[in-house]
Amino acid sequence: MSKADNMLAILWLLKTKKRMTAKQLANELEIHIRSVYRYIDSLCASGVPIIADSGHNGGYSLLHDLTKAPLFFDIEEQKALVHASKFAEEAGYPYGDALNRAVSKLKRYTNPNQSEEIDRHEKGIDVISPKPDFSLNSFLQDLEISVADGKTLTIVYQKGYQASLKERRVDPYGLTYWNGKWYIIAYCHLRRNIRSFRVDRIQSLSTTDAIFKKPESFSSRQFFLQNLLPDWENQNQLLTICIQGAPHAINDLCDHWLFGHALVERSKDRVYFKLDESAISTYVPNFLLLYGTAVEVLEPTFLKEKLVDTVSKLLHHHQKSELD
Repeated sequence: MSKADNMLAILWLLKTKKRMTAKQLANELEIHIRSVYRYIDSLCASGVPIIADSGHNGGYSLLHDLTKAPLFFDIEEQKALVHASKFAEEAGYPYGDALNRAVSKLKRYTNPNQSEEIDRHEKGIDVISPKPDFSLNSFLQDLEISVADGKTLTIVYQKGYQASLKERRVDPYGLTYWNGKWYIIAYCHLRRNIRSFRVDRIQSLSTTDAIFKKPESFSSRQFFLQNLLPDWENQNQLLTICIQGAPHAINDLCDHWLFGHALVERSKDRVYFKLDESAISTYVPNFLLLYGTAVEVLEPTFLKEKLVDTVSKLLHHHQKSELD
């Protein structure tokens, strides 16, 4: 183990076993006794209040107050950290290796009762999400560092599946994980505005020498949600959608992340939403196709027309494929 690991191990041992001699510490950690003396000296120099008692029953111990310091997690905190690591892993957290090392240390430096408790609770929670793309880890780490350091980036970005590649200079304000995808919220020098970019559509990135300062009140989470959800402050710009359908389909629609926020009124087989025209023209018709004949759009008329147009294009596409 590294010096830092051994010093942390000494702290945990002194916390759990109250008092230990240098020889006992050396045997427990399988290191030379002289190394124990050096680590103890380093800990004392850093301000850790270690008490050294001489004599037959002597040894090293921690000042009582330190054993209650936040550095040492109780069983509820240990359980929460282990559970949180499962969620982070399923999300494709870019520092997964470091997180696993941290959890391993947490387990290593617990007493037997705590270790058994952690194992029991760890087996009680599983997380299933879309398979994370670990090939993005390098980009995610570079983006996170640029956010923290305030460094402008040059990225090569593909806006859509059929769009051409474009080079952009961006000031990254924050990473956001939503619906199985990672996004970087950044000021785009090309558009002169704050935009969100899907990380999996970034083809390459490089750090520049330019430095930026993120607006103090800016929240990446709030920005992202504002661009996803209806703008209720400007209701006059929202259009009403009326959908009739099977109760199970109506329930499912109301539970959806977008429609749930846009819900105005509902009954057993009919529901009303308010959304902006852009969402109704793009996202909504493609999504409603998933329900087939279980739902029927009553209004607005242009949404029904958009559904028919989308289905016609799909039919033409697949008929053409059969002929080819």
